[in-house]
Amino acid sequence: LLLCQQKSCGKGLFNLTCSHLNLTEKEYFGLEFRSQAGNQVWLEALKPITKQVKNPKEVLFKFMVKFFPVDPGHLREELTRYLFTLQIKKDLAQGRLPCSDKSAALLVSHLLQSELGDFHEETDQEHLASHRYLPNQEYLDHKIMHYHRRHRGKTPAESEAQLLDVARKLGMMYGIRPHPASDGEGLHINLAVTHMGVLVLRGNTKINTFNWSKIRKLSFKRKHFLIKLHANISALCKDTLEFTMASRDACKAFWKTCVEYHAFFRLSEEPKSKPKALLCSKGSSFRYSGRTQRQLLEHGRKAKMKSLPFERKHYTSRYDERQCRSSPDLLTDVSKQV
Repeated sequence: LLLCQQKSCGKGLFNLTCSHLNLTEKEYFGLEFRSQAGNQVWLEALKPITKQVKNPKEVLFKFMVKFFPVDPGHLREELTRYLFTLQIKKDLAQGRLPCSDKSAALLVSHLLQSELGDFHEETDQEHLASHRYLPNQEYLDHKIMHYHRRHRGKTPAESEAQLLDVARKLGMMYGIRPHPASDGEGLHINLAVTHMGVLVLRGNTKINTFNWSKIRKLSFKRKHFLIKLHANISALCKDTLEFTMASRDACKAFWKTCVEYHAFFRLSEEPKSKPKALLCSKGSSFRYSGRTQRQLLEHGRKAKMKSLPFERKHYTSRYDERQCRSSPDLLTDVSKQV
């Protein structure tokens, strides 16, 4: 953070982080921190850091996946897929990626193949005893090793690609970040945003989906989050759906996330800034900053992207010559350095 000037915008710090990683597909990621109000929020690209964080030196910025594409096959860089793998690993350990025991064991087995290499019963047992991949891991050790035995010969890159393919098939909880709220009847629900629109969840069960094509406008008023639907949709239900969140700050943070998700996945190019009114302005000037997914994909098709070398963090060396050597845990190390 000391490398950034005092009045630097969030984009400066984020770009420094990505430069440290030699990361080219950087728009899939962001820096998250805990706001003064206690909410987890994304560092805004176009706003000075000092206006977002009261004491920057005392705040921990977490480098995390921000946008989860529907198909991880769209990720062209091996480094990008590795960082996504680390995010899935973290979500599994924290219980943020609910799935069946079979799916959880399969995901961890791919992580073991990537981190340890080919199956070795004694080493697997020792490693699982000292490393926590799942909240209920002790009940699944045997199943994890059963799957790991099948992955012999897979390189870390191959294991990570397979892990991401398993993760995307888990259903709606892949890449979901629930935001607590209550509906018009006062029932506790969660709101979430994905590539396809806004979801309403009860626990881990999806009870409603508002695709971007159905939504006319998203807004917030104090701690009330509002979804306005198109006329042909609202003929079947209310014109405006209202949800109540814990506070205005929490509501605004979720609204900003929705704005960015819509721009990244739906727009063909980065939205342009609006000219400021001379006398007064109405509403928020917040907008998404960066390349959209479409621009990322087009750039990947046109450019001959050369993957820069990087190293993974492995605990032992049980790889043959065609398999990878080891490296730092990038998500953890970058957070510490930032």
